[in-house]
Amino acid sequence: MSHAFLLVSTGAGAGLTTVSLGLVRALDRLGVRAGFYKPIAQLRDGDHGPERSTQLIEHMSNITTPQPISLRRATALLGADQEGLLMEEVIALYRQCASHADVVVVEGLVADGHAGYATRLNAAVARALDAEVILVGKPEADLEEYIDIAASAFTSDNGTALIGTILNRVGPAGDGQAALQADELQVGADRSESQKVSDIMCRKMEDKPFHFIGAIPWQATLIAPRMSDVASYLGAKVLCAGELTLRRVERMEVCARTVANTLSVYHPHTLLIFPGDRDDVFIAACMSAMNGVPLAGILLTGDLHPHPRVMELCAQAIHTGLPVLLVDGSSYQTAAKLAQMPGEVAVDDYDLINQAMDHVANHLDMEWLRARCAIERQPRLSPAAFRYQLIQQASQANRRIVLPEGEEPRTIMAAFQCHRRHIAQCILLGKPDRVHQVASSQGITLDESITIIDPASIRQRYIEPMVALRQHKGMTGQIAEDQLQARIVLGTMMLALGEVDGLVAGALHSTANTVRPAFQLIGTSDAAELVSSIFFMCLPDQVVVYGDCAINPDPDAAQLADIAIQSADSARRFGLEPRVAMISYSTGESGVGLDVDKVRQATQIVRQRRPDLLVDGPLQYDAAAIISVGKSKAPESRVAGKANVFIFPDLNTGNTTYKAVQRSAHVVSIGPMLQGLRKPVNDLSRGASVEDIVYTIALTAIQAESG
Repeated sequence: MSHAFLLVSTGAGAGLTTVSLGLVRALDRLGVRAGFYKPIAQLRDGDHGPERSTQLIEHMSNITTPQPISLRRATALLGADQEGLLMEEVIALYRQCASHADVVVVEGLVADGHAGYATRLNAAVARALDAEVILVGKPEADLEEYIDIAASAFTSDNGTALIGTILNRVGPAGDGQAALQADELQVGADRSESQKVSDIMCRKMEDKPFHFIGAIPWQATLIAPRMSDVASYLGAKVLCAGELTLRRVERMEVCARTVANTLSVYHPHTLLIFPGDRDDVFIAACMSAMNGVPLAGILLTGDLHPHPRVMELCAQAIHTGLPVLLVDGSSYQTAAKLAQMPGEVAVDDYDLINQAMDHVANHLDMEWLRARCAIERQPRLSPAAFRYQLIQQASQANRRIVLPEGEEPRTIMAAFQCHRRHIAQCILLGKPDRVHQVASSQGITLDESITIIDPASIRQRYIEPMVALRQHKGMTGQIAEDQLQARIVLGTMMLALGEVDGLVAGALHSTANTVRPAFQLIGTSDAAELVSSIFFMCLPDQVVVYGDCAINPDPDAAQLADIAIQSADSARRFGLEPRVAMISYSTGESGVGLDVDKVRQATQIVRQRRPDLLVDGPLQYDAAAIISVGKSKAPESRVAGKANVFIFPDLNTGNTTYKAVQRSAHVVSIGPMLQGLRKPVNDLSRGASVEDIVYTIALTAIQAESG
């Protein structure tokens, strides 16, 4: 399973993109198949083309990565309380990257002054991808506080997703934000200062529960803009292009004094700024160029052109490649504007990006990265990944699912969404005129490919088959006709005869009325001793299974064992490697009493019948779910603290627990999914949302596919 390293900055100006790309370079040096993924585009000021990180990685490597989700769509989904749908899209794009990579470097959003949603989205992406988080920051007074705040966003009851920190721009002059600073721009990295800051930060982080991966020294040359970038930023006229795309600006000087007093400024990589009528300074600059000084360029101000004879005199110097630009503003206005020029590398400056990637890779802890990539992680199925997986599997199954409550508004909307997302072929039982009327009132139009069947038009043909199925129970034609008035019975007969592949109902009916026809007309499968149910509980960090919360009031030990085995097999069918906890009011051998003895006996039966399953019990819920509690109460258990299938001792406990978790923690629960029937029938809560119905239809389609 691919590792996902999510890189998140502690604030603006940390160089997140550069560090992300540098990490890709470091992994490549280690021989690790690395992928890169930017889930949500975050365009900078002046960006007009593709998202820059994606564009850069594709140019700098052979990595192909999907185009990210637009920020507009992401914020629109958040505003509509559709974070789950957004994360499904994130998962879908991530899977494209992960299919050909051992490690995927994921670049998060930067929490700048215009992105208050960034922390929320980064945390959601971390959970959805089960990503290990690396914080990227720059040395500043409040860095440690920023790291603690950011780290808190990625914690969970079962430990932290935060694995390390990287400090970038260690030892810069000022705050390192401006690309150009007159008279003060640092030309090279101050190694002693970098080492000092690095040592201080290392000492501060010694007690942190994450690794200090590296300190990246500030190097001004790595953000030195090309003269073409300066021209674009200022909107300058190009009088002489020369080596406009090759020469870089590491320093700028405003030449307001006499020539004699400006002789000290003619240094390599310096941009000279002065009014266009200062012929004396212009000639001096050209003489410097003729003497072999590689000036970055000349920037003339005031919209003043040098005298034509001066230009002719200096032609040979200009032919050395010296760029000459012209702007309207004054020299000091222009210099002030340049001092605010963003320090981000231009998206087409591939040479500088390549140097920056090497620079970052050179300062990362390679041995730690090698060891981290080699760790065999226990996969955790996030809610977003689970829902995405459901939709994909259901779409591939392409099964026919009958919806007896075909005139119910939520059911109609769910059928519409299932059709649009290719989840299943939904068959609505209801009067066509009424169904279309309800659909219209919700602002949707049902496609002709969505089947609508009037129950009155088909009811008679199921009387004889129903009598044949239930004749041994005294079924007559008249009784069958009466019972077929109920659309759930009619839909169940369609399923029994193989005309559909599954049934979903319960939005208007009790569980008993929904499942009773299935018990009578479908029956229990040969592999099961009883019919039971499970819920897929989409907790914030993972999906777990609860059973039985809907069917069996007080199962005995053998029945409880059967429920556990069915639930474990269902969990595996839907992508979870089952670790089964048999829940009770005590843990291990400490408790006594009939209830705990039943759970203890059921655990032994499961182990005897299915030695391949990882199961333990009795376990209290906290011992089963929380790592720290599990280690304390059951230190030898391979399930305690890591359980993802929770089997409750009776219906009272199971139903109460599932509803308490669902409502109090605002957890999405998918189900109940019935298990043990010959053909899939699934019940809905009468408070089910459209989303609940859609996912239950998907579950049913997958059950039908797997038989």
